[in-house]
Amino acid sequence: MTPLTSYCAGRPAGCHRPVSGIGLPALIAGLLLSACGETGQTAAPNPQTVQVVDVIQKDVPIQQEWIGTLDGMINAQILAQVSGYLIKQNYQEGQLVQKGQLLYEIDPKVLQAALDRELGNLARQEAIQKTEKLDLERIARLLPEKAVSVRDRDNAEGSYASAQAQVQSAKAAVESARLQLGFARITSPITGIAGISKAQLGNLVGPGAAAELTTVSQLDPIKAYIPLSEQQYLQFARHAQTAEASHDGLPLELILADDSTYPHPGKFYFADRQVNIKTGTIQVAILFPNPDNLLRPGQYAKIRAVIRYRRNALLVPQRAVGDMQGKRQVAVVNSDNTVAIREVKVAETIGTEWVIEEGLQPGERVVVEGIQKIRSGSKVNPTPYVATSSITKG
Repeated sequence: MTPLTSYCAGRPAGCHRPVSGIGLPALIAGLLLSACGETGQTAAPNPQTVQVVDVIQKDVPIQQEWIGTLDGMINAQILAQVSGYLIKQNYQEGQLVQKGQLLYEIDPKVLQAALDRELGNLARQEAIQKTEKLDLERIARLLPEKAVSVRDRDNAEGSYASAQAQVQSAKAAVESARLQLGFARITSPITGIAGISKAQLGNLVGPGAAAELTTVSQLDPIKAYIPLSEQQYLQFARHAQTAEASHDGLPLELILADDSTYPHPGKFYFADRQVNIKTGTIQVAILFPNPDNLLRPGQYAKIRAVIRYRRNALLVPQRAVGDMQGKRQVAVVNSDNTVAIREVKVAETIGTEWVIEEGLQPGERVVVEGIQKIRSGSKVNPTPYVATSSITKG
């Protein structure tokens, strides 16, 4: 009987001889080696699925943007031309007012009294003039009879001329007083949007007041002012002249604060007469139609214009381009579906795409989604990019 048979005699089925202390570590090591061998023999993991897009080549417009502010075509400050107490406001703030529409009324009592006084003075001067005329006519009749002297006639003519001058002066004073009374009714000099009233009823207003009563702005069209550097101005002006010569005009877009594009294109209006020596910029004005008065003075304005076209530009989505320590990189999927991380040189952005100057060729595939899960040399399962993209084959 072998030792194992002898040990297991009379013991339950499945009995095994105890492993000696020396054999236990060897057994554990064997099991571990067996397990490692089994792991090494498992199948390689499936390639990572990524979304790719082809590098597109086409002609694209190159745009430039400038930041500015909107201003009314005309901003009329409404001031009181005569002194008095404000008794009435006849317009609704923020609403459209017409040229000649009544805005405010000043108490006219003092002005009316001044007019009445001047009218009385005019009547008195006209009476004096009439008397002097009658005297002159009487002396003229008596002179041939030598009942009066030539000197009497000369004095009468002088008195009559003086009376005429006094009448003219009195008429001018009446007209001035009438104008002053008219200024008690303050009207809008233009059609436009009236601002918030800066004067309240009961305030004493007049030429000495520090602030205007309100402001009325003509908003259709509306101006957008943008500051350009000298270099930008020269480029802008030359392109505008070229567009003007072709009768197309320089296409200008207005981007609003909510990033929406204003539906009406603008056109170049004028450039200021000089460059600001403090900032090195020149003010340029752009006109935009504003039929609904949507745009208001002081609004933020981003002006965009196509300044040139880049021929045969290579385009990829911006999200396909990574930044590694200041260097731009893309993941290119080769024909055998292996990944190559490649450094590229980028230029302008066109919408959501980068213009690539160096590092890619037309038709190559670049990874857009899943780039974080891959590395150079790894196998991938490329699928078409499904997200919305503005890249279209030209």
